Amino acid sequence: MCTGGSPSSNGSQTGDSNESEQQQQPAETQQQQQEQTLRTAVEASTPEQILAEYGENLKILTLNSQVSELLTIIRDKNTSRSDFKFYADRLIRLVIEESLNQLPYTDCDVETPTGAIYEGLKYRSGNCGVSIIRSGEAMEQGLRDCCRSIRIGKILVESDANTHEARVVYARFPDDIGSRQVLLMYPIMSTGNTVLQAVNVLREHGVPEKCIILSNLFCTPVAARTVVNAFPKMKILTSELHPVAPNHFGQKYFGTD
Repeated sequence: MCTGGSPSSNGSQTGDSNESEQQQQPAETQQQQQEQTLRTAVEASTPEQILAEYGENLKILTLNSQVSELLTIIRDKNTSRSDFKFYADRLIRLVIEESLNQLPYTDCDVETPTGAIYEGLKYRSGNCGVSIIRSGEAMEQGLRDCCRSIRIGKILVESDANTHEARVVYARFPDDIGSRQVLLMYPIMSTGNTVLQAVNVLREHGVPEKCIILSNLFCTPVAARTVVNAFPKMKILTSELHPVAPNHFGQKYFGTD
């Protein structure tokens, strides 16, 4: 919750109390402070610094007030499911729109109703989406809202309960996916292992690494380094780099929490 504070009426007692509280500060609070420090460092990074560390293919939405509010609402534990889904869909739309900007375009001249010729652009043919089940399916409608007739494939990646190793158990794509530009949709990247497996499957089906655009909502710096190092030619579009990802996203979005 966003609440204001009030000054104490007793300076000496407050000082003693604060010192005692700091000494008895629980590990959870200390972890939250460490996470905030890391977040501040990430947010303070300039585009040039991010480019130098992660490469030119990692792109982050401009953190304006609108995006910051959406991120805040989605992370707030007190947000109702209906509000969560509404604002998550807004953020998804922003990420999808920017992901579409990464697709190749070609020149296109059209005639206007007045007979004038307008020199514009159009998508090159051969785009498709692929969602990583299940949380990635939350992004499918956002893509369809922008590209009504686009085809969407699916990948199911599961992690072993003991080893935590990710493995692909199901994949279904358009037959000609190897000749398409692919928007891979996965909202939460904590470690990057799931995305690594999904991209490997796409490559096995003939999709060049440079033809894959990962559309992501929340990404940790660890996951970003893992994916960028493994697939430096793949483009990644995310809304935020933060040391802790909201892993409750899928459960709350689909109402299974």
